[in-house]
Amino acid sequence: MLDLSVIILAGNEEIHMKRCLDRITPYAKEVFVIDCYSTDRTVDIAQGYENVTILQNKWVNYATQFNWALQNAPIKTEWVLKLDADEYLEPALIERMQKELPMISDDISAISIRLKHMFLGKFLKGGTGKKYMTRIFRKGRAVSENRQMDEHMELTFGKLIVWEDAFYDDNLNNLKWWTNKHNGYAIREAADLLDIEYNLTNNEKNGLEGQAASQRSMKHRYVKMPLFWRAFIYFFIRYFLKGGMFEGKEGFLWCFLQGWWYRTLVDALIFEIKQKTGGDKEKIRELLKVEYNIHL
Repeated sequence: MLDLSVIILAGNEEIHMKRCLDRITPYAKEVFVIDCYSTDRTVDIAQGYENVTILQNKWVNYATQFNWALQNAPIKTEWVLKLDADEYLEPALIERMQKELPMISDDISAISIRLKHMFLGKFLKGGTGKKYMTRIFRKGRAVSENRQMDEHMELTFGKLIVWEDAFYDDNLNNLKWWTNKHNGYAIREAADLLDIEYNLTNNEKNGLEGQAASQRSMKHRYVKMPLFWRAFIYFFIRYFLKGGMFEGKEGFLWCFLQGWWYRTLVDALIFEIKQKTGGDKEKIRELLKVEYNIHL
């Protein structure tokens, strides 16, 4: 048994909850399911596991919910794993954690692991490039970056290391659910890009390291590119230069929907908001609050 607590944020995740818990509960001392008052069988499923504790909190955004979990879950273990309900660890990563976590020197505070995408039942080797996310960290040494979208883990102190072993993002919902989800994501992403462009939150703090810092830097460069053209360029890079074209119909749909359609929708929202506000910072904040219930 690993000296590990797992935090899983959940909201109407009955389609994923059993798979997620079946794969992690045999190895973790504690699992905390942070539920935002699900109306399906999510809580009922989680209650069937001996080492699972369910806490409920109203959803604001991902960062707020995860930081609430860090403050309120009675974590007793040295290590914490951040996991979504539609994610699971590959066996090689579990094996490495069992062998190496107990021996990692105290100056190491967190571990970034590789993210692998499943889309329409297919593992996509191309179309995204290698991506790593900080998901394993020592208790008290990391918090979630407070952003509307694309939040990363920030270290409070210590060093970050990278493992090639991976976890899978493997959502089982259909494309109708997927597109509805990205419709919801779009305004949050638009707000995040507007925040970067206009510094709406006056937040210059950046405790990111490794690839997370690189990705944040890329996002700042993306903001400076022309609306709509940048969405096309993003699709072109992912589909042609990063190998999405070799992944068949699934690869095309992934790159088009997630890399062009979604990014174009985000830019359309930004275009509309700028039209309505004239690019005035206070008017942008007010519009986001009144029309979209986003408080910056």
